[in-house]
Amino acid sequence: MVLYRLPILILTTSIVYIFISPSEPFVFSLFFKVIPMILIIIYATEQMPLEKNATHWFLLIGLCFCIIGDATLHWFIIGLTAFLLGHISYTLGFLKQANYSLKKGLTIIPITAFAIWMGIQLVSSLQESGQQQLIIPVIAYITIISIMAFTAILTGNRWAILGSILFLISDSILSWNMFISSFAIAGDLVMITYYSAQFLIAHSLFTIVPSNTKPIVW
Repeated sequence: MVLYRLPILILTTSIVYIFISPSEPFVFSLFFKVIPMILIIIYATEQMPLEKNATHWFLLIGLCFCIIGDATLHWFIIGLTAFLLGHISYTLGFLKQANYSLKKGLTIIPITAFAIWMGIQLVSSLQESGQQQLIIPVIAYITIISIMAFTAILTGNRWAILGSILFLISDSILSWNMFISSFAIAGDLVMITYYSAQFLIAHSLFTIVPSNTKPIVW
């Protein structure tokens, strides 16, 4: 039971924030929002082996940037920048574990196609709404998170792959809801996929081993 204590706490606090905690006052809502991420970071540190490599540290730094993004997303550009730095950290960490194969390399095609399609939709919507100043930051973010997802696939680590794809889905829902067309359950879907993504990336730390000994898992 002790083994699952933190995952259970992460699940419980995530449910509390998504479905129970009120959205006002803002500080109260923010407090409940960051608790699951604090627990995920603690969980991540517990997953790290005694002999750590660069990937462990880059992923942990990425988690820390993401919790800053959580706390500051109300101020969109600040939060976006924090998440951007988080994704860059994830990307650097995944690159350290990259193990290229044709099968993995071909996944760049659907990822790029989706990124281009999403970018076109967002740019069009931002132009129509007079928010042209957000076009460059949003495009930069789409580019980086797509690269992050691809580099996660190159690791062959199933936890990192699933986590990065869920992160891409989460941010796509968030962007669509904010800039293109809002829908009722968007907020819930964003946070469910987001917390799941971060937990899986944190969990992947347990399976990351030095390059010369790592198993091929995909």
